[in-house]
Amino acid sequence: MTQSLRLQIFRIRSVRSALCLAVGLAVFTGCHKKSAPANPASLGPMATESTPAPTANLTADPLAIDLGQSVVLNWRTTNATSVAIDGIGPVNVNGTQTVSPSNSTNFHLVAKGDGGITEASVRVTVRVPVAPTVPAEAAGAAAEMGSEEAFHQNVADIFFDYDSYTLRPEGDASASKAAAYLVAHPDIRVVIGGYCDDRGSAEYNLALGENRANAAKTALVKAGVGANRIRVVSYGKEKQFCTEETDSCWQQNRRAQFSLDR
Repeated sequence: MTQSLRLQIFRIRSVRSALCLAVGLAVFTGCHKKSAPANPASLGPMATESTPAPTANLTADPLAIDLGQSVVLNWRTTNATSVAIDGIGPVNVNGTQTVSPSNSTNFHLVAKGDGGITEASVRVTVRVPVAPTVPAEAAGAAAEMGSEEAFHQNVADIFFDYDSYTLRPEGDASASKAAAYLVAHPDIRVVIGGYCDDRGSAEYNLALGENRANAAKTALVKAGVGANRIRVVSYGKEKQFCTEETDSCWQQNRRAQFSLDR
């Protein structure tokens, strides 16, 4: 056998070996089962974007008016689909409205959206004028009522500590003296005004002034004065007896003031 023939036979065998190896690898690889794709349900619930809760802001200008005057309500909301104000009804999600309340009112707004419910409030104080003092028509009636000077000599204003409506010892003594005079003059009717200094919000001081006036009324009633003879009104910080920013001035403004309610 010649050398060239041997070389050709070797090449043919090499090609056959390579083909067999390739076929064997292909068969081996095909025997492995392909991995199944992941089931989306097995991954758990997909995260969803939360819906933002609505926000609301309600203001009034001005916050305090005299009876018969008007005030402008202004409200702004976000993420709300419906908005309503107590006493007014459904309104636009943003807007303004002029109102003329006949008495002090808390305006309450409710904003609803896909993300929940939120609320906002603002209080408008309505100042009701005190009825003018009318002189007694008869001398006998005047004697029963007593004089204005005698009233204030015996029924003195009561003063309070800062942020308090508790009567101090001198306040209790003043209330006892006032009650004795009023019991002796059963025709006298009294109006008690509650006042505060100018620190704090108008809404907070309106409530504090009412508590001070009621504390003075309670002291008189406990001492024997009929509750139906006493009327209370709160002026909060709207009417100041002194406007200086000093402790002595603030003290003058924290009072329950007694006046004849003729």
